[in-house]
Amino acid sequence: MLDRDGFRPNVGIVLLNQKNQVFWGKRIRTHSWQFPQGGIDRGETPEQAMFRELHEEVGLQPEHVCIVARTRDWLRYEVPDRFIRRDARGHYKGQKQIWFLLQLVGHDWDLNLRATDHPEFDAWRWNDYWVPLEMVVEFKRGVYEMALTELARFLPRFEARTRFLRQGMRARDGDAAQEHFQDHDADGSPHHGQGLRLMGHNRVGQSLMPGASFEMPPGATFEPTAQTMACAVALGGGGATLVPVERQSLPVSQLHTAPLPQGPATSTDGHADHNHAP
Repeated sequence: MLDRDGFRPNVGIVLLNQKNQVFWGKRIRTHSWQFPQGGIDRGETPEQAMFRELHEEVGLQPEHVCIVARTRDWLRYEVPDRFIRRDARGHYKGQKQIWFLLQLVGHDWDLNLRATDHPEFDAWRWNDYWVPLEMVVEFKRGVYEMALTELARFLPRFEARTRFLRQGMRARDGDAAQEHFQDHDADGSPHHGQGLRLMGHNRVGQSLMPGASFEMPPGATFEPTAQTMACAVALGGGGATLVPVERQSLPVSQLHTAPLPQGPATSTDGHADHNHAP
């Protein structure tokens, strides 16, 4: 499915762990690394396509993640002719993408590179948010930089919540602790059934969580949904903030590998690279 300019609609996924490191996948039988991404099928919304690709490529279900933000507009890249099958040259030009920033609320062991019989990755690791672009195929680098820059302002930071929890332990029967963290019985024990009180407004640019701040940079958007509201509770609604981060270099913690399937990698979209890449 191409638009009138020859670009195929596509989604990209930036998946965060609790340290704001990102899922970084090694493309099967190559030395290239990239984020999960995939084509939008006819009749799908970008969000529906994102959840489908999330399962097909890394084995996660919607309940394993929360949508933090997405890019406002399509980001495009052109694919060089040498990466396009001959029968597609002349009308296929490249990809246009909506990028999603997701927070993993499940566990590392929920990820599964062999969720389908057409895997995209044979290894993965958690990497610094500002991924090394020299490891990305050259014609995608510009879109990666644009997507990461646009989404960076929405990265969660939990120090405020940590400070609050320390204060709450010193004054657990105080109004602030009861309002923002958890109700307690008269004897100081947690009152089950109350849980976190999520306060805020379901409108773009406003806070979903107590103490949360949303800066809306040009070209970026935050679109809260019912799932996002529930995720705010799961992530600890009492004080997370969304802030830009500086470029930094973090050590790779672990490389996760999966056994290679038998037979050559397949292509299903008539282009050089399965249904989403190049």
